[in-house]
Amino acid sequence: MRIVIADDAVLLREGLVRLLTERAHQVVSAVGDGDALVAAVVAHRPDVSIVDVRMPPSHTDEGLRAAVQARRLVPRTPILVLSQYVEVSYADDLLATGAGIGYLLKDRVAAIGEFLDALERVSRGGTVLDPEVIGQLFARRRRDDPLRGLTPREREVLALMAEGHSNTAIARALVVTDGAVEKHVRNIFTKLDLPPDTEQHRRVRAVLTYLRT
Repeated sequence: MRIVIADDAVLLREGLVRLLTERAHQVVSAVGDGDALVAAVVAHRPDVSIVDVRMPPSHTDEGLRAAVQARRLVPRTPILVLSQYVEVSYADDLLATGAGIGYLLKDRVAAIGEFLDALERVSRGGTVLDPEVIGQLFARRRRDDPLRGLTPREREVLALMAEGHSNTAIARALVVTDGAVEKHVRNIFTKLDLPPDTEQHRRVRAVLTYLRT
């Protein structure tokens, strides 16, 4: 495989270069910051890139942000992220770019064979995620879900609203009274923070919230 490595820790970067070279892979570029990663991916179109999350200048999430940018410029370029931490916001953005993504915590890469296997799967378009990454992503989505406060029945009503049904049609579909549906709709507006002064738009806004979620 032709590989790009992006990690500001020189010892780790050089260790990866040696490991991969010994296994007959070609490291076409080894860099230490996000901008250089993007430039290397654009220039070399590697089979896979190995990216550390925290790189200069702020050592927060530059690697992930650069990975997202690289995927925009070179769609579907495979990227394996290695990190000490889970950076949820940009991890979500990176996963949203499609297949060929891996995100592993460094202390989970217990054996060279496991690491090389993950690298191979990502290069072929697979997705490899650390269990901790999966857990934190799901936790964030639950927290950010604007529909989380709705009851199952209110979700049913909102889904039927999204299909274009009137309150009367919804009542018929759910075998309830029109008054019951109206109550559910009012509750939906309240829980989605859609105040009465925008009543002529509330139904549309509620449906848009449902569709976006």
